[in-house]
Amino acid sequence: MSTVPEAHRAEAGRTPLSCAVLTCSDTRTTESDTSGQLMCSMLEAAGHRVTVYDIVREGPGAVSEALSGVALECDAILLNGGTGIAPRDGTIEAVDQFVQRSLPGFGELFRMLSWQEIGAAAMLSRATAGTRGRTVVFATPGSTAAVRLAMEKLIIPDLRHIHGQLNR
Repeated sequence: MSTVPEAHRAEAGRTPLSCAVLTCSDTRTTESDTSGQLMCSMLEAAGHRVTVYDIVREGPGAVSEALSGVALECDAILLNGGTGIAPRDGTIEAVDQFVQRSLPGFGELFRMLSWQEIGAAAMLSRATAGTRGRTVVFATPGSTAAVRLAMEKLIIPDLRHIHGQLNR
């Protein structure tokens, strides 16, 4: 007997989704961006297509511009970096303005899982997710460990299911 989430995942099928990966950083390059590279490789290993990969300067203006530039060509947009509380961390402000519907459970679950690994410092993450039209948007911290956690436990397992819900 399968559970409801397993049945929903099975319904979602194995269709590859087109994904954009945006690393929000003033210091990383494509050569040093282990977090963005990890997102790309995990998406591809799960059978998805990474159609856009870019390093975006931190700050809400640059992130907003990048989001607008990829919105129409992707089923999913995954950002990493700029989700903390430092003065330049503006990814969340840009994502909040961009999405039409928030998915607060993503951030809540991410912080809970993160707390199990790093303790109280998990409260500094403002990881979030939401949707715009038929596109889902995830914003994770920029650390490779945080990206791996979000991808393994939350994003990869349910990305197709979320996409299926948006396209009913």
